[in-house]
Amino acid sequence: MTTTPSDVDVVLPCLNEAEALPWVLGRIPAGWRALVVDNGSTDGSADLARTLGATVVHEPRRGFGAACHAGLTAATAEVVCFCDCDASLDPGLLAPFVREVQDGQADLVLGRRRPQARGAWPAHARAGNLALARMLRRRTGLRLHDLGPLRAARREPLLALGLTDRRSGYPLQMVVRAADAGWRITEHDVPYLPRTGASKVTGTWRGTWQAVRDMSRVLAEPPTAGRAVR
Repeated sequence: MTTTPSDVDVVLPCLNEAEALPWVLGRIPAGWRALVVDNGSTDGSADLARTLGATVVHEPRRGFGAACHAGLTAATAEVVCFCDCDASLDPGLLAPFVREVQDGQADLVLGRRRPQARGAWPAHARAGNLALARMLRRRTGLRLHDLGPLRAARREPLLALGLTDRRSGYPLQMVVRAADAGWRITEHDVPYLPRTGASKVTGTWRGTWQAVRDMSRVLAEPPTAGRAVR
């Protein structure tokens, strides 16, 4: 299935990612719109992204979820994708994800990160992710292996999930509420590369376990009825 410029928006949460932006934006599929959500950068990321042709959204509230949700609310395309802006993931890999959503084969498609180099995914970050995947399985029955940021879904159903987390729990809350609403959720392997620059979350044990605490709070929320995908 071919796409037009209005079909797909890619949300790219950004905090001081000037070094990675040229590569990331250069990998956006032709005809798609890149929404770089600047979350308080001090390295000129916003100006660089604009120069490179991206649409820049400003979100002054710090937090990964705050940036992601600002991008989602600013999106206008039928399908919205999410990707980190640190060059650890190739947004070009989203093309089959989008086709899967557009063809009605899935409602939410996730990328399972597969490290391609030593140090691409620190041991403490993998351990935290594994623990969360197990908790997610107990909570929802979903047999997912990763809660990574590379994903695609339709915009209006995403907004209808009523996501409220504005920190590290945002990606998990999306999956939990989608599962509660009966969405068809699929997962595919994607290469995970060493990120450019320092990680804001998983670069340290402290950051990783803060993310785990954020996500544990999401898992403790009571089930929501949600809204089924139409």
